[in-house]
Amino acid sequence: MARGLFIAAAGISMALSVGIWFLADDQLAGIFVGTWVPSILALGVLVVPRKTQ
Repeated sequence: MARGLFIAAAGISMALSVGIWFLADDQLAGIFVGTWVPSILALGVLVVPRKTQ
């Protein structure tokens, strides 16, 4: 479940970034929000433990 939350947060951040870029016409803020996506995913890799076989 935690993995899904991180994926959802990254997806929302990406959608928000695109929305800010095109709809609000603020390219700098859109780029700033877009840089959150890899940070959220990297945090998810650090926080959520992998299943061992």
